[in-house]
Amino acid sequence: MRYRLTFIAGVALGYVLGTRAGRERYEQLKKAAQQLAENPAVRNAAESAAHGSRDFAGKAYHSVSEKVGDKVPVSVTDRVRSLRERSGHNGSDDWGTTNT
Repeated sequence: MRYRLTFIAGVALGYVLGTRAGRERYEQLKKAAQQLAENPAVRNAAESAAHGSRDFAGKAYHSVSEKVGDKVPVSVTDRVRSLRERSGHNGSDDWGTTNT
């Protein structure tokens, strides 16, 4: 019985100490990730990648819609239009419009 009680006390102490060490390491990783995300170079790279991908997607959509014609599903054109409006690109393009 004495050995069992000693074993349980050891497991409990190890759990508590391990939990504290794990939490400290988690906080260190979280702080490092926040500093990385706030770095201006990283933010600029992320913004330029997002902008480039939006431009590429727009060109790809127009290229495909020229080849496919009016067979692009309405759900796709609606989704593209809603994404463009949400991102603030209210330009004079003809995404999702039909020429009838």
